[in-house]
Amino acid sequence: QVKLIVTGDDFGYCPRRNQGIVDCFLAGAVSNVSLLVNGSAAADAAKLARRYNIPIGLHANLSEGSPVCEVLKTNSSLLNEDGFFHGKMGFRTALSKGLLNMSEVKQELKAQVELFHELTGHLPPHMDGHQHVHVLPEVRNVFAEVLEEYGIKYTRVPIEPGLHKCDWITPSLMDFYLGVEEDSLNTVDVFTSHGIRWPDIYIGLSTMGKNMSVSTICSAIDAAVVEFTSKAPSPTHPTPRSTTVTIELMVHPGYPSIPPIGGCGEGPDDFSQSWERLHELQTLIKPELQSHYKSRNIQLCSFKDL
Repeated sequence: QVKLIVTGDDFGYCPRRNQGIVDCFLAGAVSNVSLLVNGSAAADAAKLARRYNIPIGLHANLSEGSPVCEVLKTNSSLLNEDGFFHGKMGFRTALSKGLLNMSEVKQELKAQVELFHELTGHLPPHMDGHQHVHVLPEVRNVFAEVLEEYGIKYTRVPIEPGLHKCDWITPSLMDFYLGVEEDSLNTVDVFTSHGIRWPDIYIGLSTMGKNMSVSTICSAIDAAVVEFTSKAPSPTHPTPRSTTVTIELMVHPGYPSIPPIGGCGEGPDDFSQSWERLHELQTLIKPELQSHYKSRNIQLCSFKDL
């Protein structure tokens, strides 16, 4: 049996993203969401999750927009000269130059957990990183400490089986993805030593945006399950194989953002305004995808069902 968590990322980014994710959830196409607490529509997202009983976790954000921790909003290593986070690549550059203060990273992560608790009334059952910052060197250690302190059991480790064979991914994006993969491989021991868990299989890089189709999702899942069930226990998942395989599929559905509404303090980014979000939404709700899940005995669930 396969348990599939379909996580809609960036919940709280803008009202149109929230609406798209809720529509997907109500259509049975998304089973879990990840909330950006510094998103401009985070409070609205938390209300929607409560209203529709949507399982919700935390999408920790250190790279886009503004911090939520008051003391870090003015003078902190996490900010660029414009007073915002350094950005997806800027954060990685600042980190590699040793410019980021890890105690400030920890302070901001804890502030985001606290704000999540305030907005939803509970701690996040799972916590991952916006733009995969949580698996970066040094950050991974602080991230693991925060999860352990709050008793947050689950995270995401973006190591995607078959990624190297996906020839439709542009070279520049593939470079970024392979960097994420390498960082993730180096994170496994850190997370394991803190007692943090994650699903057996991660999928989501090869199926993002315009690359998402019913066939890319189905073949990614099928191939990953075959590979996973055929191999011996590995260092990343040393436990003996159970009869249930768990998968997280990361998705970004939504209706395109219309500036200036949206974002995390700086307005919505290009991906958010593009047709690719809507394309993901329309793909995820296709009946062919739902019938594929049924035919493979794939059951959609959330982290608290693991």
